[in-house]
Amino acid sequence: MKLLLTSAGMSNPSIHNALVELLGKPVAESNALFIPTSAYALPIGPDILYKVIRGTIGDPFCEMGWKSLGLLELTALPSLKKELWTGWLEQADVLLVGGGDCQYLTYWMKQSGLAEMLPSLFDRIVYVGLSAGSVVMTRYGTTFGLHTLPPETPRYLGLLEMAILPHMDHEMFPEWTQAKLEKIAATLTVPSYLIDDQTAIKVTEEGMEVISEGRWKLFTP
Repeated sequence: MKLLLTSAGMSNPSIHNALVELLGKPVAESNALFIPTSAYALPIGPDILYKVIRGTIGDPFCEMGWKSLGLLELTALPSLKKELWTGWLEQADVLLVGGGDCQYLTYWMKQSGLAEMLPSLFDRIVYVGLSAGSVVMTRYGTTFGLHTLPPETPRYLGLLEMAILPHMDHEMFPEWTQAKLEKIAATLTVPSYLIDDQTAIKVTEEGMEVISEGRWKLFTP
């Protein structure tokens, strides 16, 4: 198991170094697949995706000098032969899962068959989440409701017995103050990591480690 769950991508050298350690080789020698699906359930999703891929918004994620970078669109996978897209995964060193709507991302991870495959992929692929891409691995998730999925559709995969509440005290998310996130954490039955955009959580078989050059808090129910 090799996961790097970030709030905003490779926002500082400590998080970048953690990624290289998980990869076991430089970024320039690694093949990446980017999953953009989650952002389509945002008002300006396509524009955000364009900027994330080009590296003109936020912190480095897709535009990091990868040996190769491909797009893995989950909504397309059910109409493709499984051996086609699983072949792409076999060639990848890292899976970059972008942010957006947790409920929409969870739904398509399950519908595409990727969710079922993830545990076996963890043996060799590094999973790097950004915002919702990180949150869905836990037992907490959010939605903006800008899709047609039934309200009771799951909002997370629950592979980790914890919650991640990202973007703490970020100026672009004025409602996500530490106090507000603590109130959310108080309603959950699992430990919650409140993290800002300079923080990530590294998960391996050896355990869990907070990588931070910013602020974070562990809230235990």
